[in-house]
Amino acid sequence: MGVDISPIVEREEKRLEDFSGKRIAIDAYNALYQFLASIRQPDGTPLKDLKGNVTSHLSGLFYRTINFVEHSIRPVYVFDGKPPSFKKKEIEERKKRKEEYAFLEEKAKSLEEIKEIKTYAQATIHLSKEQVKESKELLKAMGIPYVDAPSEGEAEAAYLAKKGRVFASSSQDYDSLLFGSPKLIRNLSITGRRKLPRKNEYVIVHPELVELEKLLKQLGITREQLICIGILVGTDFNKGVKRIGAKTALKLVKQYKSFSSLIKFVEKNYNHKFEDYIEEVYNFFLSPPVKDEEIKEMPLDEEKVKQILVDKHDFSEVRVENALRKYKEALERRKQTALSQWFK
Repeated sequence: MGVDISPIVEREEKRLEDFSGKRIAIDAYNALYQFLASIRQPDGTPLKDLKGNVTSHLSGLFYRTINFVEHSIRPVYVFDGKPPSFKKKEIEERKKRKEEYAFLEEKAKSLEEIKEIKTYAQATIHLSKEQVKESKELLKAMGIPYVDAPSEGEAEAAYLAKKGRVFASSSQDYDSLLFGSPKLIRNLSITGRRKLPRKNEYVIVHPELVELEKLLKQLGITREQLICIGILVGTDFNKGVKRIGAKTALKLVKQYKSFSSLIKFVEKNYNHKFEDYIEEVYNFFLSPPVKDEEIKEMPLDEEKVKQILVDKHDFSEVRVENALRKYKEALERRKQTALSQWFK
């Protein structure tokens, strides 16, 4: 879900070419969920192999990663680790909501309501441990680096950006900014022609760049106050306050500068009871568990890629081989570029 502060965030439209040569830390779970939601058959069901296993995540990961490399982008996927203890309640509520949507999906199927089936099917998306495991196996076979975060993936991506290991973090959510990422890229995994939900219309989606320092200066606040705004509108760890959106939250954090005074005011004037652990949430954004890690590309194992996609999951061998040919050409161009720069 993530925190939504979009009404107060200025985003700079970019092209994939603008990130040529840049190493970018991608929120892996966020990207995989996007692939599971968007790569679907006409009836709304995800892509599956002949054994009935879902393959939308692998299809998106394979072809989108190749697209990145063709644009000379150097992706690093960051996977979530152990969630903080106070996230358990949110995880349980998400599970309950998905069970409700699963019931509605089955009801829509019995009535042959195609549009409703698609809507509810997307709402019941679940990323299994096996899907995560095979996604990592595919990345390793492609020679693409990935990092297992100690806790939240976006926190780790933000840390890697702060350390200069990567140029920026990439996610659809704004949590990376709260975690202190100097730069956030949105729409990286969904750039291109996209169909609007519930409409027979298409739009062209472009990458968007948000720079934390510029954002804070524009809003006239500190990162600590940005975290407070996130807490007021709602995060993955706490419920937002009814009647408080990002713009109202911005006004409140400027008026009540300390975290404790802000919480007291909101509880009293908005009849809202914050979670008992709300201060832990604030401190978690300020100083989450992270690790420093060198990022290194690995060699491509072409046969392993085909084993995962073609042999195990029934992908078209011709399509996979054509994609791998383009991928190898892109890797060779990157190698030649690196060599030419070395001898300058």
